[in-house]
Amino acid sequence: MRAELIVVPFDSGLRETRMGRGPNRLLELGLGERLQALGADVEIHHVEPPQATFPSEIRMAHELHRAVATAVSSALERKSFPLVLAGNCNTAVGVLAGMQTANHVSPAVCWFDAHADFNTPETTIGGFLDGMAVSMIAGRCWRELIAQVPGFVPIPEAQILMIGTRDIDPLERELVEASAIRIAGRPADIRADVDAIVASAKTIDSYLHLDLDSIDASEGSANVFAVAGGITRSELLACVDTIGARSRVRAATISAYDPECDSDGRIGRIAIEIAARLLSA
Repeated sequence: MRAELIVVPFDSGLRETRMGRGPNRLLELGLGERLQALGADVEIHHVEPPQATFPSEIRMAHELHRAVATAVSSALERKSFPLVLAGNCNTAVGVLAGMQTANHVSPAVCWFDAHADFNTPETTIGGFLDGMAVSMIAGRCWRELIAQVPGFVPIPEAQILMIGTRDIDPLERELVEASAIRIAGRPADIRADVDAIVASAKTIDSYLHLDLDSIDASEGSANVFAVAGGITRSELLACVDTIGARSRVRAATISAYDPECDSDGRIGRIAIEIAARLLSA
């Protein structure tokens, strides 16, 4: 059993700032040691953009997509499970590109997030690039830029399942409702939803993306964007088990963790528990 922890410590183009501190904090909390205790051979790969990259958010995100794609495809080719620890959700572009390069399939996508991340530059009211992550992987925006990420092909919307999603901007909601994306209802009842996106993908391969603010605020605070009404720790574990039973998770991401919002470490410990559950499965 081999795992590669791909560390992407950036938030909005800034290194080790806000949610960019999350990936290394999870390592400090013992994520690698927990996986090793399960018998895994764990390697850690730190992703950095080319030194000449001008530090603008969009340019930095693009270079990180390319670097993550290379790291993920290399891990899969070595028969290692890539677990990406990222500040921002839009690193999913690189993860999916790496999966498509190594496995030559378009996987089903299980997207845990309090937010739909389905804005475009025309609908966003906050200007946050990360709020466009699902639009990006579905090929709805920044098409010419992400087409330059080696191996990337947009994911058909019918292959995407959102779980824990509850905070959606008005124009963004119109886009989601007009799309083929599935939004899970009760977390305990996602089996049919997972089966549907796997059937649409025509492959049992899946990608699991976990933005930690999908977790209900009663369990702890993952970041400044966390809102009430999310999924509990036990529901999250059950969802991961269902996804693992109904598909083959080939790569995963844990993102959007700001340690300053998690003073007692509860969310960090849940993240480590999920990573261990994924690897065990």
